[in-house]
Amino acid sequence: MSLRFLEDLASRRRFGMKPGLDTMREVSRILGNPQERVRAIHVAGTNGKGAVCAMLDACLASGGFRTGRYTSPHLVKLNERFFLDGVPVSDETLEKFANIVQNSISKEGLSPEPISPCPFEPTFFEALTAVAFLLYADAMPDFTILETGLGGRLDATNICNPCLTIITRIGLDHCDWLGDTVEKIASEKAGIIKPGVPVVLGRNVPEVVAVVRARASELCSPFYYAPDMADESEIPPDFSLAGSFNRENAQTAIAAMKVLVKNAEFPALQNRDVHKFLRGLSNVVWPGRFQRIGRFIVDGAHNPPAARALVAALEESGSLPTMIAGFCGDKDVDETLGILHPHVSRAIAVRTNNPRSLGPETLAEKMRKAGIEAFSCDSLEKAIDFLGSLPKITGSLPSDDVLICGSLFLAGEALAALGGYPWGSVRFDPAEKLRV
Repeated sequence: MSLRFLEDLASRRRFGMKPGLDTMREVSRILGNPQERVRAIHVAGTNGKGAVCAMLDACLASGGFRTGRYTSPHLVKLNERFFLDGVPVSDETLEKFANIVQNSISKEGLSPEPISPCPFEPTFFEALTAVAFLLYADAMPDFTILETGLGGRLDATNICNPCLTIITRIGLDHCDWLGDTVEKIASEKAGIIKPGVPVVLGRNVPEVVAVVRARASELCSPFYYAPDMADESEIPPDFSLAGSFNRENAQTAIAAMKVLVKNAEFPALQNRDVHKFLRGLSNVVWPGRFQRIGRFIVDGAHNPPAARALVAALEESGSLPTMIAGFCGDKDVDETLGILHPHVSRAIAVRTNNPRSLGPETLAEKMRKAGIEAFSCDSLEKAIDFLGSLPKITGSLPSDDVLICGSLFLAGEALAALGGYPWGSVRFDPAEKLRV
């Protein structure tokens, strides 16, 4: 990967997050509006949206279609954000389109140099989204599945022209940006709904269902509620992902496939047997989400809704593990630890490779306040070594399992360290500094 490109991306962090579409529309105009040449399926939600993207990718591929998939964040390598035909794109492909974006922006006077901020200076995520639109417009897959970064209404991906929109489970997260009630957050997520374009909503509380249904009605967009359309019995018995939360996500993906087959403008999809597509659920790869690697369980749960899903999966497995956790300070750490407390035997606090990370001692103190016996280590590597010095737990319920959670940053580091990365052997490089 070009050092110039990586350095430019890293420098764009100085612009932070700037919700709004003006910059994205301007950058896309400079590039010839590639988003208009992309047949998109647009996915938003608080939890589960990335998993639903991966499931739809696998289902469509199982039916013989070429697919693109743009998600975030990445666990280990930047390429993971850009899938084409079921695998991350190569360094060469990513660099080709990154350079076009970078050069086009510079020609318009939107300099990447750290000068006084320009109102049309792309952020980190906007630059990557521009690369995605250009890459998929060139590759022309049959469908490109786009995951929002944050929210929906003002997210950089929301300049796309989707053939289907999907909203997964909504909970309280990023409240400083999206609102402090599920209704307000649902309204932001529902901002991806387009006039006349079908919308599928995953299982949600009634307040969320009411908000999304009302927005769909305003825009004359057909509304489909996934639990009314898909049954767990339709999930293949060899479904490749663990956890009841992923079965819920699978129901959302199944409902979406039924809508595509019923309403697709793409003639090759119409009247196809949807269950032939669902065979793809046996081959979904979505790492870092209740992924077992020997005695280790790696899960990126970092907020209360994800913690509740993780707890349900732990209860199903009968495990009461030792927890290694690292959290970013902008998350609701206290509530998340309160949810996890009864379901772990003890914990080791570590620092994640993110500038927003809580320090190990600060996190360990929060763990103790939540009622968890806690230790601290400077890094994941040291925490794994420290496991051997912990006394054995007696009793019938505790297990030898080790849960690594609290952050997708930490999950990526764990996959690399434990050999659980699905796309080849990698070395986790904290110096890359490209996590969001």
